[in-house]
Formats: sequence, structure tokens, C-alpha cells
Amino acid sequence: MPEGPSIVILKEEVQLFAGKKILEVTGNTKEDKALLNGKKVVSFESWGKHFLIRLQGLTVKIHFLLFGSYSINEMRKPNPRLHLKFSNGDLYLYSCSVKLFTEDPDAVYDWSADVMNDNWSPAKARKKLKALPDALACDALLNQEIFAGVGNIIKNEVLFRIRVHPESLIGALPPRKLTELIAEARKYSFQFLEWKKAFELKKHWLAHTKTCCPRCHIPFVKEKHLGKTKRRAFFCENCQVRYPQPAILAPRLPPSRKILLKCAGQGNVVPAKRSGGKRSIPL
Repeated sequence: MPEGPSIVILKEEVQLFAGKKILEVTGNTKEDKALLNGKKVVSFESWGKHFLIRLQGLTVKIHFLLFGSYSINEMRKPNPRLHLKFSNGDLYLYSCSVKLFTEDPDAVYDWSADVMNDNWSPAKARKKLKALPDALACDALLNQEIFAGVGNIIKNEVLFRIRVHPESLIGALPPRKLTELIAEARKYSFQFLEWKKAFELKKHWLAHTKTCCPRCHIPFVKEKHLGKTKRRAFFCENCQVRYPQPAILAPRLPPSRKILLKCAGQGNVVPAKRSGGKRSIPL
């Protein structure tokens, strides 16, 4: 499922069609696509994982689901869900959800909840989190009403960077950690955007899909279905603190002691340390 930064990239790439009139509409969407014919594009916008095509009196909402993609000026796959033809090119959208609505998007969307929007409000995010004290950190980060645009990659990377266990309770996080969680969600989203544009996103992953903790040099825990959201999680039981901490803690490695552990997929034994152009994608 594409995350917010990927939708921002799409929004930037289709700006050549802004202000243009739709000359032809095809595709296998069940929405009444004839309503789009002859409409002029007012603007392209994004809210979290939603791509919005704002027209005169009508807005097209695109959600790319798990396997959606797009292409510009070249049909890369058969049977696009929606194809919009303009005087200066074509936009193809594949394997996505298409919805039309007539309400003003400003009345539909809370722009302050989008971590990549100029109107993003960390204060509002904090207030919403405090109203969910029993939520797990892994679920809270994926809550689109609080962190619109944050997906599973961002979730895993943020929690690893701030050293918080994904099963921590939001209400048990120290104020400083809550501040770090909110700030890092936005910071990492923009880093994600920068790295994806440079085609080097995976190179910068520290936790997501990794087998070995780069801080502790011990195997990551991998959970296929963690929390209420039941999404994949990769985390270190040693350096990512669970809040509240269990009453009986498993003994930590003494600073002076080294235990040889093999990180799965690493192919070698390491010491365990105590922690202290036009684009066509899948998105």
C-alpha cells in the first residue's frame, strides 16, 4: 500500500495537467466517469494516502489499495481503472479505488492531520493520541485520523529510531517519547520522500524487512500480524523499550559480556552489544 510520500510524488508529476480540460475518459471503474468529460482540472492534491483530482464542482478520490499504480503518457498495463486524456498527455491509474464526490474537499478533509501538509498540527496529533491511552504505538501511528499518510514502512522506521517497542501503550509513553513519536513521523515522511525520489529508499531502512538490529547486532523480532491493524512489524526487544515496562524484566546483557549470536540472513557471527523521467510505479 503506497504511503503519503508516494502520493506526493504522483501529485508533483501530474502538475503538467493542472488547468487542462479532460478530453476523454475511459476505464473499468464503476463510477459514472462520463461526469468527468469536459471538466477542467482545478488542482491536484493529496491527503495522506488519498490522491485527489479537484475538478469544477466535482472531486475524484483515488486510493491505490495494496497494488495500485499509475503511468503518464504510456499505458503500461491493460485495462486501467481510469484513463484521463488531456491535450498534452494521458494519465493512467491501475488497480485502485475510484470515488467521486461533490462536497468541497476542504469540508471533507482535515488537512492538519496530514503529516506532509503545510497545515500539519503536532498539537492536534498529541491531543488525539492522549484520547487513546490504551492504543498500541504500532496502531496509533497507522491511524489515518491522526497521522494521515503514515504506512507500515514509516511506522517500523519511526519506532526503531525513537527506541519505542511497537506494543507500547500510548498512555504509558513519557511526554518526551510522545513528542519524539509525533516529530519523527513527520520528519521521516519527508526523508522517505527525498530517498524515494532518488530511488534509494530501501538503502536507508534500518528496521523494515531487516533481520538484524544495527544497534545491538542481534536478530530482530518479526511479527506478521501485530496489533489491531495486523500489519508486519520488525523490532528489537533489546533497545526498543516497552511502555509500561513489565514488572519482571528478562535480564539484559551485562556491558562487559559478549555473546555470539547469528543474525538470520547475515551469514556471519557477530557479537551482541548492550544498547544504550516519467514515472510508472507501483507506488
